[in-house]
Amino acid sequence: MPDHVLITGGAGFIGTRLARRFVDAGHTVTVLDSLIPQVHGDDPRLTSPLLRSLDGVASVIEGTVTSAEDLRSALEGAGIVVHLAAETGTGQSMYEIDRYVEANVGGTAKLLDILANEQHSVTRVVIASSRSIYGEGAYRTVDGRVVYPPHRSDAAMAAGDFEVSMSGEEALEMIPTDENAKLHPSSVYGITKQMQESLIMTVAPTIGIEPVALRYQNVYGPGQSLKNPYTGILSIFSTLIRQGKSINIFEDGLESRDFVYIDDVVESTFLASTLAAAAGHTINVGSGVATTVNEVVASLFAAFGTSVPTTVTGNYRLGDIRHNTADTTRLRELLGYEPRTDFRTGLGRFVEWVSAEPIEESGYERSLKEMAERSLLK
Repeated sequence: MPDHVLITGGAGFIGTRLARRFVDAGHTVTVLDSLIPQVHGDDPRLTSPLLRSLDGVASVIEGTVTSAEDLRSALEGAGIVVHLAAETGTGQSMYEIDRYVEANVGGTAKLLDILANEQHSVTRVVIASSRSIYGEGAYRTVDGRVVYPPHRSDAAMAAGDFEVSMSGEEALEMIPTDENAKLHPSSVYGITKQMQESLIMTVAPTIGIEPVALRYQNVYGPGQSLKNPYTGILSIFSTLIRQGKSINIFEDGLESRDFVYIDDVVESTFLASTLAAAAGHTINVGSGVATTVNEVVASLFAAFGTSVPTTVTGNYRLGDIRHNTADTTRLRELLGYEPRTDFRTGLGRFVEWVSAEPIEESGYERSLKEMAERSLLK
């Protein structure tokens, strides 16, 4: 049945496409977004194509989830809430701690407080969680046991040993991480996402609301922010390539991520919001395929048809993980959905879009300087 949907953080990369998906299916959409300059520029009405893409699609309320008044206004008439609003960026979270906790945890608490104590029409809340809550994720020992290694130590990485290890175990093999894995985030961002998810999954059922948690892997594709230097190596590296600047690869370049294309994330989120089978579940949203940073750089060079000097520096960021890949079994079984866009195809679409965009000053060098000054970048 058609419903009214509230998407918090809905003027962002994922939210704008998700809004159109809901509208195309016959729903009406309200977006609540604070339109922060880090993502949308200083004058969003002029500088944010994402915001302009919502014209004629959704009602947009400029406001914040840390304001109960803004949330009350946005919740009016909503039957489904997709809670995307969050400060994002592993590195930045390690020194802008109060801002991340206030927005991510405090905003979620305010949302639930209103739903628990005031009249509303909400029947389902979908929280955008993150693979970051797994920390280093799942590994297999030489004798076949599944283990969850601790965070990598500063001392080991300073010595050039970037792989995960575990006391008493020989070499470990990274395996896809499923939803029953140990949760032990290694960054403030990861901690806040775990708390967001825990709040929604714990409180919502007690007040008659169906909760769903989606643990997104690394989302990419046309439309992602080229201004925000704290998230998305595809955006960062693409800007450096277009500027003709060199690329410095952290660690040894063999660290890997699960890159999942925006269309697959949008469809998974739409299904999780509307299918009865999703209620009460946590679900990984990823491609299930690991891609190393070295492979990312080579793929970008091939897609752009050019290259820039590249150095594998051995530098590392505290709070970063080595590998993580999603086990997508539950996504297939509960939502009947299989990610459709492989990395090569998705990257080609992304590069085609980037090539038509103005070259932005991303502030990447500034972000590295900020981390180095705080001894978070070694």
